[in-house]
Amino acid sequence: MREEPAGELETNPLSPMEDGEEKERGIMGQEDVSNCQPGQPAHMDSQDAITETGENGVEVDTEMGEKGKEKGMEEGELKKEIEMELEAEVKVELCQSVPGLQMSFIRGTDLFGYVGIEAVLDQMRRKTMKAGLEFNIMVVGQSGLGKSTLVNTLFKSKVSRKSCTSNYEEKISKTVKLHSVSHVIEEKGVRMKLTVIDTPGFGDQINNENCWEPIVKHVNEQYEKYLREELHINRKRRIPDSRVHCCIYFLPPTGHRLRQIDVEFMKRLGKIVSIVPVIAKADTLTIEERQEFKERIRQDLAANGIRVYPQKEYDEDPEESVVNNRIRESIPFAVVGTDKEHQVNGHKVLGRKTKWGIIEVENVAHCEFAYLRDLLIRSHLQDLKDVTHNIHYETYRVRRLNESNVSFSELGLSPWPLENGTADKGDSESHL
Repeated sequence: MREEPAGELETNPLSPMEDGEEKERGIMGQEDVSNCQPGQPAHMDSQDAITETGENGVEVDTEMGEKGKEKGMEEGELKKEIEMELEAEVKVELCQSVPGLQMSFIRGTDLFGYVGIEAVLDQMRRKTMKAGLEFNIMVVGQSGLGKSTLVNTLFKSKVSRKSCTSNYEEKISKTVKLHSVSHVIEEKGVRMKLTVIDTPGFGDQINNENCWEPIVKHVNEQYEKYLREELHINRKRRIPDSRVHCCIYFLPPTGHRLRQIDVEFMKRLGKIVSIVPVIAKADTLTIEERQEFKERIRQDLAANGIRVYPQKEYDEDPEESVVNNRIRESIPFAVVGTDKEHQVNGHKVLGRKTKWGIIEVENVAHCEFAYLRDLLIRSHLQDLKDVTHNIHYETYRVRRLNESNVSFSELGLSPWPLENGTADKGDSESHL
């Protein structure tokens, strides 16, 4: 603990304005951050007491005085003190991360007036609304599980390949083929290019060995396509993003455990793309059967080391961990899909009509479709894109650039017309 005369604090050289402000106001937080050393505990600058010397030469510990007054402290002052302690920890942590960097934390109340930093949020919003955004979603599961219906329900429009293809004929494919269809959806001035990648033929054969290989190949091809665009000398101002941001994997409502094909697929795909497993047609299970099935699936996921979104290691802060923990406790989501509306108590709702009543799709008491929609669109859409770019694509990029048989000229300079024969032939685009 440092012993100094009252009101005199040791500071690093600052600008005249900052130096004068330091002496006048005696801001302890700024003084400690500018003097912090690597390895110093993150709570020191908020916990160190200032030892003062009275007129009679007796040292008075102000920290003890503050503790004595703590009972009489108002709630607002206590909250302010906690906030300052948290800010102090952030300041020292920043200083530790860059040794020798002089840094201080200036609160809004310490500013001379309005600066306008917050206006950057409006700038970002206007720019995003002008440019629009891209979101690519893949649906995987055997035929008859309601993949097309669920996608239509998610975006409340006819966006699935089955719905927007004229003279569509339902037939079981002999091999797994990938088909993608794109739409531009606009809502309240925000435009989003949505691409839905369907995987007809997956899991429909007697022998489903290696049926996931075309899907793995497609995901990696999109990473390769983006990488080559990135390495061009004259890059596009905005690289088209065809990478798969999310894969919804449909589990049949058997009520038992994960099948071997489910385990093998999610093991392989979980390493290269964000997977969200769902129990399809959950209205065929009772509430008790649904809960038992979900618990067994979670046990199988943990036992086989299968990574599903959101992964715990990617949580950035405690607040995000709390939100994601609730999501992880609900996975897999038991969902029901429909694009038909019915009257319930004078209101139109999306639901499936049966002899004993109407199953409301967006009612959390009936199914967990609302949780899935919120995860994919309303709360984690940008995070899905960030995980794809910063984790999955980055892992692929590092591996490719480290391969001994790949030269920079091969990747960046030579023309490489990628043609995904299984996907591009079925591509189409519409504007909603």
